[in-house]
Amino acid sequence: MNPEKNSILTAIKQFAGKTPHKIALQGSVHESISYADLPAAIELVGYRLSRANVSVLGIAMENSPAWAIVDLAAMQLKMPVVPLPGFFSAEQTVHAIHDAGVNVVLSDQPILFRQLLTSVGEKIELEKQYLIGEKVLTEFTLAIEKAIELPIGTAKITYTSGTTGKPKGVCLSSASLNQVALSLLTATRAKPTDRHLSILPLSTLLENVAGLYVPLLAGATTTLMSSAQVGLTGATGLNVATMMAALSLNETKASTTVLTPELVNALVSAFEAGYPKPPYLRFVAVGGASVSPQLLNRAIAVGFPVYEGYGLSECTSVVALNAQGNNRVGSVGKPLPHVALKFAEDGEILVKGACLLGYAGDNDNEQSNQYFPTGDIGHLDADGYLYITARKKNQFITSFGRNVAPEWVERELTLLPSIAQAAVFGEARPWNVAVILPAKNATPTDIEKSLAEANKTLPDYARVTQWILAEAPFTPQNNQLTANGRLRRDAIWQQYQQSVDAKYKERSYVVLSNLIN
Repeated sequence: MNPEKNSILTAIKQFAGKTPHKIALQGSVHESISYADLPAAIELVGYRLSRANVSVLGIAMENSPAWAIVDLAAMQLKMPVVPLPGFFSAEQTVHAIHDAGVNVVLSDQPILFRQLLTSVGEKIELEKQYLIGEKVLTEFTLAIEKAIELPIGTAKITYTSGTTGKPKGVCLSSASLNQVALSLLTATRAKPTDRHLSILPLSTLLENVAGLYVPLLAGATTTLMSSAQVGLTGATGLNVATMMAALSLNETKASTTVLTPELVNALVSAFEAGYPKPPYLRFVAVGGASVSPQLLNRAIAVGFPVYEGYGLSECTSVVALNAQGNNRVGSVGKPLPHVALKFAEDGEILVKGACLLGYAGDNDNEQSNQYFPTGDIGHLDADGYLYITARKKNQFITSFGRNVAPEWVERELTLLPSIAQAAVFGEARPWNVAVILPAKNATPTDIEKSLAEANKTLPDYARVTQWILAEAPFTPQNNQLTANGRLRRDAIWQQYQQSVDAKYKERSYVVLSNLIN
């Protein structure tokens, strides 16, 4: 298939003829849309959108077949779409709306969204409701002071969680979205018999591409349920039993899904404790943050088919992926077929293929035909597997001249049962300090034991010598965590700098006293 001709929409029409009764989109138990009915649903929503004078469309909805149909209708109309994640703060949501020039928003939670808009003084010019599938949606038309000029060909603007409070709008073309979906179709060996369960929200680019577009290209079925129905609540709430039940439901029978490392860890721990594994799973992609080889080996040991990948929004999500028959624990897999890689002198990974058109509000940053600097340090092994060793801007150098990738140390700490979250600091210092959020019911003694255990596996320059108790979890709401689980180090450092500095002074005093005495 040719991504320039919109392979996704073409595939839907082809399967409407070949397998008309096959379910394309499954929602709740009694809600499903066949391949035969999907093109008409897309046409109807497209007609409604075309009458709404949309410049840029915002989607503020829970996962459902309606979300998918709206997205596909906008794709057919070549209408720029901005997914608005439910985990964004009000300020971040409004920033995205203004930054991308969104003038119409579709929401399935009108009361909450209206309150969000009015709380920040946003003016709503018009509201109307209509039904898509079994979902009642409210169309909000917003007062926009001036139109935003987006890069030519922008189909989707995805807001990166980033490391600051204000996310950046990555502008992507339809060709890039199609290209990555086609590469993933090959890499994951997706097939018509697959049943994908979307656990992550479709507002995240990874799930949008891998969880919606790839199954449609394969003629498979995607199940789209609300966060609560798959066991997720808020930013960090997880009900493992609900998630496992969702994966195993008769209506679901999930063979594929996409998870974050934290969700993999929770499920693996449950399987180790004796919970039965979902019986149909064949491919579980994990991404969004670094994954410990120890966790992947634990997954292998319990027969959980987890495959680590790597990507970033600026490269239309996935760049490399491990797969069945091509899986090397510790690597992030082989580059996808459309990707070309090279490395800067300092080891930074440069990616060409399906890169962004630019950022919203910055039309001079066209990258689609260039090598994009990822900010990640890595290398390819002799067999073509990609390894990520550090985040360029996060790597710090101790006062002994040793380079430390904090993600590596944090990954080892959070695998231990008493440590829920950890942020490691040590720039220009002789040893490292961690800000630690204990797991439920963990005591300071438990933390000390866990640190001692982790330090045994780490070289001396990477070990954690002192630690500080976190005052609260790192979350997107307090701007200390990105939506996909990466630490916002600057924000954490600002809150804990005085306490970290005090640890160094305290330790230095003890050392000096010992020397004098």
